[in-house]
Amino acid sequence: MSSRIDSVDAYLAAAPEDRQEPLRRLRETILARLPAGFEEVMQYGMVSYVVPHSLYPAGYHCDPRQPLPFMGFASQKNHISVYHMGLYAHPGLLDWFVQSWQQVSPRKPDMGKGCIRFKKPAELPFDLIGDLVARMTPAGWISVYEDKLRR
Repeated sequence: MSSRIDSVDAYLAAAPEDRQEPLRRLRETILARLPAGFEEVMQYGMVSYVVPHSLYPAGYHCDPRQPLPFMGFASQKNHISVYHMGLYAHPGLLDWFVQSWQQVSPRKPDMGKGCIRFKKPAELPFDLIGDLVARMTPAGWISVYEDKLRR
């Protein structure tokens, strides 16, 4: 559900009824575990967590007017997506996540490069997502991001 909604609360309220509570719980989980320095915003039509320009003035290399994206979540047509740039950019973090996933689900995760898809909201592993969120600080993400840009 990419949208032009400009507030997180309005985005959550506009989600399908059966997803509103899981999305609210996902947001609460992220906010409870998110390291200091990241900010919650609406970016690219979804709820996003970014490194603000006050910490990283260069912004996102694709559009320097945008703060540096870190992670986010969205209610898509057939699933809830959790996006985490670190999974795409940091192989060690991806390995940790896939190994940890095996402790919470008998199935393989439905993933893209930095996206985890949940077709059934009841299957969201909130504790694992909270652990994932807490594993990288803004400084750590900036370091990984800049390293990838140099290559």
